[in-house]
Amino acid sequence: MAKGFGEASISTKNSSKHSSLVPASDCEQVQKQLINHFEELADPRGTQGVLHPFISIVMIALLATIGGAKGWEDIETYGVSHEVWLSEFLALPFGIPSADTYRRLFERICPWSFERSFHSWLNSLVVDLGAEVIPIDGKTVKGSYDRNGEQSALHLVSAWASENRLFLGQVTTRAFPCVLRRRGVARQSRR
Repeated sequence: MAKGFGEASISTKNSSKHSSLVPASDCEQVQKQLINHFEELADPRGTQGVLHPFISIVMIALLATIGGAKGWEDIETYGVSHEVWLSEFLALPFGIPSADTYRRLFERICPWSFERSFHSWLNSLVVDLGAEVIPIDGKTVKGSYDRNGEQSALHLVSAWASENRLFLGQVTTRAFPCVLRRRGVARQSRR
């Protein structure tokens, strides 16, 4: 993140593209929507000394990462530069958390619960935005097989929300052809 984050341009603010998302009337409504998706994600912090709401920390980190943040300081910079906008839908009683707060929190979050919660939130965005096509791409990493260890090549499967220009995720698998057959995507055999 070489140049940091700036204010949205006028053309972005006054976009003529219509979205089916209903604007939130208040902070509590958006908080409830976010909590529904991240309810499985437990707050690992104790009760003493907690200044920032858990969901606010998680959402700022997510939005900053989607916006190109590469580390904890970048996430803090994103939060500070977008504080006015973020405060419209997130509770920020003590302002933007520090980089150390993000680091300490994410070190303790269960990664599998976070992944499920993130996918739940992402799926709701895709539905709300009316996205129809999610391209799936598979690649085989050349030279990743091990003949002596009888291990097949590494296969990567990636998903994209092309209309929103958003990378949804990537998983590794050792059985790429089997995955395609299960999904009904496998090529028909040539005769």
